[in-house]
Amino acid sequence: MSRVVVCGSLNMDVVVQSARRPATGETLLGATVSFLPGGKGLNQAVAAARLGAPTAMIGAVGNDAFGNGLRSFLASEDIDATGVREIDGPATGVALIQVAGKDNAITVASGANHRFTRRMIRHAPHRGEVWLAQFEISVAETEAILKRAKAAGARTVLNLAPYVAHSDRLMSHVDVAVLNEIELAQSTGTRLQARSSMRDLTAAAQKLRAKGAGTVIATLGARGAVVVTGEAAKVVPAYKASVVDTTGAGDCFVGALAARLLGGASPVEAARFAVAAASCSVEKLGAAPAMPMARDVAARLARA
Repeated sequence: MSRVVVCGSLNMDVVVQSARRPATGETLLGATVSFLPGGKGLNQAVAAARLGAPTAMIGAVGNDAFGNGLRSFLASEDIDATGVREIDGPATGVALIQVAGKDNAITVASGANHRFTRRMIRHAPHRGEVWLAQFEISVAETEAILKRAKAAGARTVLNLAPYVAHSDRLMSHVDVAVLNEIELAQSTGTRLQARSSMRDLTAAAQKLRAKGAGTVIATLGARGAVVVTGEAAKVVPAYKASVVDTTGAGDCFVGALAARLLGGASPVEAARFAVAAASCSVEKLGAAPAMPMARDVAARLARA
């Protein structure tokens, strides 16, 4: 059976909400705290699964309460978590997320995520699958995993987030690269700003394609996304949303994109669906718990 296989991070998100962020040295009272499943890998797996794609998660957690909780959460989302390995020693990854108004700031303690290796993978990739990775586990392991998946005939998707320096050869193992404008600037050495023109964004994306990536998709927040292929660059506009928390919106986009690619959609069609899914996700608190269901995205598309 074809499926989305997500290789990546699993974290417990400690979300602290306050009216504003404290200044350096300041103690700010009156905040609220929530403990929510997260990590780019887990978020993307949940997004794909909720949108109807058979999904498996591969990664590492610590031998602790957070690790047990994350695996239980995956099971409750009907995600195959047999590939999530428990490691003695390092703690499960934790992300401290400060939410102030509509913005967030994130600090990650990667823990067990940095101990994950390709040798922990029990199941070989297969033709017809979509293998998805990010940069919250070792770049060297990510490259090896994507190389093996592509050689087996699987479609490979890499979310270059958070940006980490990597070899140019990595792109030769990537069918679809997804990144925001900041990561696009970092990965190509290009000067880009929040309001950079589509011409400049496209030119930067073509630099990644020149390194081997088949398709490059730049996510642009409220501006939507731009999809750059060998034939053309297509702008996908954003959808209006009542923003509560932007945490995980990028992960929702990537997971939704993978789910649509698995179903046979073109990159542009998949990106249009993913933009709509991401607009739904920002209307709820948290990352993984805020991922929309297929009916939510269908309703958003119908109103467009």
